[in-house]
Amino acid sequence: MTRHTTRGLLGAGALLITGALALTSCGSGFDDDGGGGDAGSGEFTSSDDALTILIGTSGDAETTAVEDAVAAWSEDSGVEASVQVANDLPQQLSQGFAAGDPPDLFYLATEALAGYAGNGSLVAYGDQLENKDDFYPSLVENFTFEDEFYCAPKDFSTLALVINKGLWDAAGLTDADVPTTWEQLATVAQTLTKDGVVGLGFGPEYQRVGAFMAQAGGGLVKDGEAIASSQENVDALTYVKDNMAAGTFAYSSDVGAGWGGEAFGKQLTAMTIEGNWITGAMTNDFPDVQYVVAELPEGPAGKGTLQYTNCWGMAADSPNQQAALDLVQYLTSTEQQLAFSEAFGVMPSIESAAEQWTSDNPDLAAFLAGADYAQGIPTYDGTADVITDFNAQLEGLKTGDPQQILDSVQSNLEAIVG
Repeated sequence: MTRHTTRGLLGAGALLITGALALTSCGSGFDDDGGGGDAGSGEFTSSDDALTILIGTSGDAETTAVEDAVAAWSEDSGVEASVQVANDLPQQLSQGFAAGDPPDLFYLATEALAGYAGNGSLVAYGDQLENKDDFYPSLVENFTFEDEFYCAPKDFSTLALVINKGLWDAAGLTDADVPTTWEQLATVAQTLTKDGVVGLGFGPEYQRVGAFMAQAGGGLVKDGEAIASSQENVDALTYVKDNMAAGTFAYSSDVGAGWGGEAFGKQLTAMTIEGNWITGAMTNDFPDVQYVVAELPEGPAGKGTLQYTNCWGMAADSPNQQAALDLVQYLTSTEQQLAFSEAFGVMPSIESAAEQWTSDNPDLAAFLAGADYAQGIPTYDGTADVITDFNAQLEGLKTGDPQQILDSVQSNLEAIVG
């Protein structure tokens, strides 16, 4: 169990708190001259045009860090570059492509990859990166479409078990009691449920409940096939439902909180399942709550968690793809990713930074450990709509039928997976 000290990271999960499928970002239009290169050839266009970069942001810390990094690269390279922050990145990006003037580089979510790659809007530049072999394989998979590695993962986050140290100690629990199995998790949740506090709380969504599905050996898609209605997933949702019925697990909304971190920070729950972005909320909003972070307990199939990531998408219409590639390599370098991590709490997407990141953040090591077994969000076009519907059904899980819920998700998934 890793212990949190007063030294914290600024939160990077405001974009993920309300669901990992939604990025909020903002901006105005872009003026590009068009003329993209061959997305799969490795031949890049080059011009004197300034680069435009569109990002979503978790707050001022992330915005400033990206702006400073781009400015440093621009000064060194001699290529003018500007960063714009969007208030609705998916909408702004869609409008840019529709108008034929998208930004050169932009944050791209996993669920948006297939649509833009499939219609030729993106450059598949992943194999041209000098550090392509340094990215975590699971992250490369997140941004691979039809066997092409499209774009560099900019960073990532995973889910872990966050424990209220004060409530844990008061209940007579020790480090030896940190749960490593579902059975142990249920036991400690029962022990911690008292005096108006629920043992374990988390958001009412696949983006949290899905961790149990992974631990059971399930998920949404496996080897190109929809598996939502599998027995493994039924077992996972049944486990969650049973503990909710016992009153020892609860959704954050059921205890009067907007997300798991808020319920945890207000000490409405003694444990929560959240990503490393929770550090920002705890540092800024709940500084008096001491907590520790542990890997999520193993389920019937072993360890499992979910991971969230974005990549640096590159427009096929960019007139200066070579400069854009150079900038991506700078932004995803070991030094720069560690700087981003210090500034706004994300974890580097490259394995070469792991040792230094763990040394710098020993209290948060459980999050990085999850990289070895994390599941990503499926990248099929239409995934966001499927999960939105799934989440609506999960709100009624406490009294609902897990098999019926999952059968509906299976049908929706089959329509997009094929």
